[in-house]
Amino acid sequence: MQKSASASMRRRMGVILALFMVGGFCLLIWQLFKIQIIDGEWYQAQAFRQQTRSQNLGAKRGTIYDRNNNELARSASVWNVCISPAEINQETIGQVAKDLGEILNVTPESIIEQAKDIKSFYKVIGRRVERATMEAVTQYITENKVSGVNFEQDAKRYYTYGSLASSLLGFTNYDGNGAYGLEAYYDKTLSGTPGMVVSTKNARGADMHFKYQQMYEAQDGNSVVLTIDEAIQHFLEKNLETAVIEHSIQNRAAGIVLNVKTGEILAMATKPDFDPNDPYTLQDPAAVEQLAKMVVGSQEYKDAQRQFQYDQWRNKAISDPYEPGSVFKIVTAATALENKKVTINDHFYCSGSIKIASETIHCWQAGGHGDVNFIEGMQKSCNPVFITIGQRTGARLFYDSMQSFGFGEQTGVDLPGEAPGILHGFDTLNKEGGVELASTSFGQTFKVTTIQLASAAAAAVNGGNLMQPYIVKQVLDPDGNVISTTQPTVRRQVISEETSATMRMLVEAVVNGGSGRFSAIPGYQIGGKTGTSEKLDPGAGDVHILSFVGIAPMDDPEIAVLVMLDEPNLGGNAYGSTIAAPVVGAILQETLPYLGFEPQYTAEQLEEREVNVPNVMYKKPHDAQAELTVAGLNTRIIGNGPMVLQQIPLPNQKMPKGSQVILYTEEANMEQEITVPDVVGMLSAEANKLVVNSGLNVQIRGVIKDGVSTVVGEQWPLPGTVQHPGDVVILTLVEGASAEERAADAQANIPMP
Repeated sequence: MQKSASASMRRRMGVILALFMVGGFCLLIWQLFKIQIIDGEWYQAQAFRQQTRSQNLGAKRGTIYDRNNNELARSASVWNVCISPAEINQETIGQVAKDLGEILNVTPESIIEQAKDIKSFYKVIGRRVERATMEAVTQYITENKVSGVNFEQDAKRYYTYGSLASSLLGFTNYDGNGAYGLEAYYDKTLSGTPGMVVSTKNARGADMHFKYQQMYEAQDGNSVVLTIDEAIQHFLEKNLETAVIEHSIQNRAAGIVLNVKTGEILAMATKPDFDPNDPYTLQDPAAVEQLAKMVVGSQEYKDAQRQFQYDQWRNKAISDPYEPGSVFKIVTAATALENKKVTINDHFYCSGSIKIASETIHCWQAGGHGDVNFIEGMQKSCNPVFITIGQRTGARLFYDSMQSFGFGEQTGVDLPGEAPGILHGFDTLNKEGGVELASTSFGQTFKVTTIQLASAAAAAVNGGNLMQPYIVKQVLDPDGNVISTTQPTVRRQVISEETSATMRMLVEAVVNGGSGRFSAIPGYQIGGKTGTSEKLDPGAGDVHILSFVGIAPMDDPEIAVLVMLDEPNLGGNAYGSTIAAPVVGAILQETLPYLGFEPQYTAEQLEEREVNVPNVMYKKPHDAQAELTVAGLNTRIIGNGPMVLQQIPLPNQKMPKGSQVILYTEEANMEQEITVPDVVGMLSAEANKLVVNSGLNVQIRGVIKDGVSTVVGEQWPLPGTVQHPGDVVILTLVEGASAEERAADAQANIPMP
């Protein structure tokens, strides 16, 4: 009986043991299944991480070119200097840290702190150092046999022309990604794909033999070709900078140069701006002064610093809506003409004010303009005339036309941060009494952006087509092959060709004898419209925005230049006609010859060959330019000073109409010299062009007859003589063929062998 119980116990123990074994085996199978199947990928990743070391290979960001393939932004190779604390000799780290700190311009303490993590194989002690520094580190570790120091290739962004086009281009952040402007908008296009070197490690964590390495090549980013022209961008920025200084602009200035036929943006700028190579450093002295009064590191300091940085980065031409003022009368006129609500022969009477409901709205001309026709109303920029035109047009047609011209919506330009503007709704414009309709008709109580207004002005004169403005012309792959090309796009037709032709005549009349006369350039057909608007924001005070849009050449419009000056510090004596128009005239005066447009003088202009050079010494540069323009002379401003310190030719000299007067605004530029070119024997037209393009003026002696070839027989000063810009070269003409023509004739008369 006892024996039977013992056997039974053994059987039970065997069953229990078997169950434990089966259970344990099942648990083991489950764990293996979980590790290999369910969590297999995670364990593989962990093993890969422990058994390998990866080193990033930076991808080169694509280049940004202007339309003529000048590099505006490019990336170059730089290196991160890394240490491996697990491999570096801890006994000598103090001296190594001291020596490397001097080369890398970092504190030895920061290197020592990084080296304390002896389980790590990767710590960065120097970021984005250039080749010279990398080579210095290489030489040091080689000569001193320092182990555990290596390099990681990266790329750094460089902006070739410094602050040029900075508000448009933007900049990249510390990681090399687009942080602002075009760099941010086209970040995916410009960014490449980083590469990697993966190497295996042994049990001690050290790299194994080279054959265990795998390299994944970095893929460089694509490049972009802009519509921007570096030279025109320079013309725009130089004149904006001068305007900001001479007129004490308090809230920055903005400008756009636009191809009216295609929508290509040839230049876009905001001044003051910043250096994208060092974007976080404040450039505005007033901002720096305000920060100096705060406690460094305080929340107030940080908030103010951040706001000042955002302000200097912001592209005012697309991001800041403003009251357009009388420039908007281009749209009012085009709308009324298109809808047959007015003709150019209609007459109006301006008494100096007009009563709208309970409001009395004044004309800028005290006492009014009296009886004027439509053309004269446009020339004189008469508010009562345009209020009457707005009333004739009516709220519905006016509102629909504003939307058709693109106001109240983004233009879709390929840049970030574009604002849509602020318009009255139809119900507001249609209110009984018509006060809002009246104020809108002459450009007040609503807001537009500079790019919207430039696009609308272009549509008014280009045949009626509202073009899509754009910045990027082409995208190129890393080998320079064209991936895509942007084609000009018509958003819609806003007015007829017939109305557009009338608008061309009207805006030309504004410059030719109207409020825009200070933008006139001898030999060129210029059109334009002035704008002086009052800022109506709460708490704004008695401040204004001055603007002018200039269009040229009017026989076949090619470009529009719009400049906006926000809060000039001139009291009540500030108008777009006297302040903004000369700035646009100065930009056009440099841009038109650059684009190949030659001056064409009328018979009346040619009859009055010579003029006395006015005395513009110690005047503001653009004021001086306006006075010289009225006298029939061209100008070139050298320097960014607020006052004319010297003029060449000197006052009261007789000069041919169309000659160039050089205005120096900084003493450092007054020592420039030009070597007189040799033009003897050249055709008169070629000689004239060569001398003028060299920066000198020409005085012709002799007669140019139709159908008779004339060449330069003598010149004074002699070739090779050193002169100052603007000095006169006298060319004496004689009848005869040029040296090239004589050589060609001689070649043609060589007898056959």
